[in-house]
Amino acid sequence: MKSISPVETGKLLKSIRHELGWSLDQTAKQTGVSKAMLGQIERGESTPTVATLWKIATGLRVPMTTLLEPDREEGGVLLLRDARSLRVRPSQEGMQRALLFPYEARFGFELYELTFAPDFESISEPHDIGVVEHVTVLHGEVELLVEEDWRLLKEGQSLRFPADRRHGYRNRTQGEAVVMDLIHYRFIPQNVAGRETQEGS
Repeated sequence: MKSISPVETGKLLKSIRHELGWSLDQTAKQTGVSKAMLGQIERGESTPTVATLWKIATGLRVPMTTLLEPDREEGGVLLLRDARSLRVRPSQEGMQRALLFPYEARFGFELYELTFAPDFESISEPHDIGVVEHVTVLHGEVELLVEEDWRLLKEGQSLRFPADRRHGYRNRTQGEAVVMDLIHYRFIPQNVAGRETQEGS
């Protein structure tokens, strides 16, 4: 499945906002993203950065998957996804993203492959309460900002950390770094984008 276009992302954002009954002003207040930027995204005039998508998803209290892929019916457990066809370069210099397993309420997580270019650095604001990330380095090495401390992870190493606090990622090497990032959601509100309330383990 190919990644959706900025126009489709904008349509998904507008649909969720309307489901919630929120104006652009209220959405801006809840997400910390300006009304002007939200309007540009909804009209397909701007491709949001990963950081902006996270702020929007957190404010709306939905998985980021909701803004990246249209809703689809949940089928059986067996699902094949190809990172090569899913990789996209968001509007953020130095990173590629592949959404390997979109969020499904029955499982409570989404899984990304992230590729960081040399000298890449990104700081993420806190996600929704109870969100936990599990990062495994597949190639190279990365540093993760966790609890205000940069921690070095080398190839084959993994780190689980609370993502409802400020955190970050950086690659200070001269080569690409590739990680798997599994994001687990403890709570998703009812009746948003067709997803039911879920309590994780």
